[in-house]
Amino acid sequence: MVTTGRVIRFDEFRGYGFVSQDEGGDDVFLHVNDLDFDKRLVTPGTALEFVVEEGDRGLKATEVRIIGSAEKAVLPAPAARQDFHREEDGVGDVLTTRELLSEFTETLLPAAPTLTAEQILSVRRCVVTVARSHGWIED
Repeated sequence: MVTTGRVIRFDEFRGYGFVSQDEGGDDVFLHVNDLDFDKRLVTPGTALEFVVEEGDRGLKATEVRIIGSAEKAVLPAPAARQDFHREEDGVGDVLTTRELLSEFTETLLPAAPTLTAEQILSVRRCVVTVARSHGWIED
């Protein structure tokens, strides 16, 4: 099935990253081998159309193409994302799963650059489980 989404993160040197699906759901692994265009065009915020397949290690984007204009919106760095932080009833930050995963991935990749995509996805699943059990996220 063809779907659309936006690039969350893509490391052109390692050749992989993640795409957030516009319809929601789990983020999708994106590998340079599935691109038919210059990998330097894959930057945070790039709108893509792709087919989601179940790979050996989770969801994977194939048949990837850029949609929209050549001028791509770039998401601000997580530290500057004021829309991700909202206080309700003085309790503190409550994020959606998508917000948590975006911030977590942006923090994890520079902190542990040798992690494989499989390891990153596994850690992210564990973080979501813990966050849900503590009420840190809401969907």
